[in-house]
Amino acid sequence: MSRLATLSLAGLCLAACGAPPTPQAGNTDRPMRIVSLDYCADQYVLKFADPEQILAISPDGVKDFSYMRDQAVGVPTVRPVAEDVLILKPDLVVRAYGGGPNAEAFFERAGVPVLTVGWTSNVDTEEVGSIPSLIQQMADGLGQSERGRALVTDFRARLAAIDRRAGGEEALYLTPAGVTTGPGAMVHEMLVSAGFENFQEQPGWRSIPLERLAYERPDVIAAAFFDQQTNHPDSWSPMNHPVAERHMDEVPVVPLKGAWTACGGWFILDAIEALAEGGAS
Repeated sequence: MSRLATLSLAGLCLAACGAPPTPQAGNTDRPMRIVSLDYCADQYVLKFADPEQILAISPDGVKDFSYMRDQAVGVPTVRPVAEDVLILKPDLVVRAYGGGPNAEAFFERAGVPVLTVGWTSNVDTEEVGSIPSLIQQMADGLGQSERGRALVTDFRARLAAIDRRAGGEEALYLTPAGVTTGPGAMVHEMLVSAGFENFQEQPGWRSIPLERLAYERPDVIAAAFFDQQTNHPDSWSPMNHPVAERHMDEVPVVPLKGAWTACGGWFILDAIEALAEGGAS
């Protein structure tokens, strides 16, 4: 995979995926012919909807980067192509990015309601874009509000129980292609929630700071997506630089599964817990 493609994937991963959906709490009309168009949407459909509610999910629902991949086994799949979706006669389409930027307007013109997976910008604050608010919005839209409330309660209990690192330790997030990010990304919020400061001080997705790494080192490396066979460095990747290789050998590394950070959702807790525990070892 090229650096550009990997950067795009990394940006997609935790930025997840659209404008916040309109909450539908109190709606007793539960959709019974749900079609999900991408793996970010698949996570919520598979988590909240009853099997008999689901017509089809995306082909990526069973991939390694899909957190709910075990639940996706055996579920019919559909490509995010208008003709393929409409022939199924869904009563709800769920999407983050599947079908492209015009998909929502197209399906709504065709009379099919669309539930959009919203952006997540923080782990759990009162601001718009928190993971608990997205959990509840998606559960409401799928007609499973009670399941959403239960997951939010569990999410907050687990988050409160995390033994956060103390003492100003720094963690550097990186991918096999040498991509990292600073403040303003969910990755940054993940590191902070585990008790770390972000070694990458500049906002935005960018290559790892090799010049700085030549004379400074983080306390921990948060190594994401190294379990994905499709996400390997090419010959020009910063990860092939001797400085990067030395840090991977000498600095404590906490492996983060791609499925933990591939979309904004409750599963980021797995990454936060791993970081807090790994940083303590």
